[in-house]
Amino acid sequence: NVFGVQTLTGSGSTGVISLTDTVTLLITTGGSQAFSLADGVEGQIKILSMKTDGGSGIVTPDNFVNGTQITFDDVQDTIVLMYQSTGWVVLARQNALVS
Repeated sequence: NVFGVQTLTGSGSTGVISLTDTVTLLITTGGSQAFSLADGVEGQIKILSMKTDGGSGIVTPDNFVNGTQITFDDVQDTIVLMYQSTGWVVLARQNALVS
């Protein structure tokens, strides 16, 4: 079930990804744009995907088991995450770069 879709457009400041919407679609409008992802609750699923490519979208989760950030460079770059007690864990990835 999808419990909401957030469309988030990058700007000069860090865009905050919603924890109450299951899906967040990222729109970048130029250059490299920053997005933040706070800690969720254990078992929470979060899907992030680039909807419009105006530049790179860089997501930095507060706690990320697989690295420190996720980079979206092209439309349909997608990642599925699950929150565990130690942080966000990658369940599936389509072209998004984990570093």
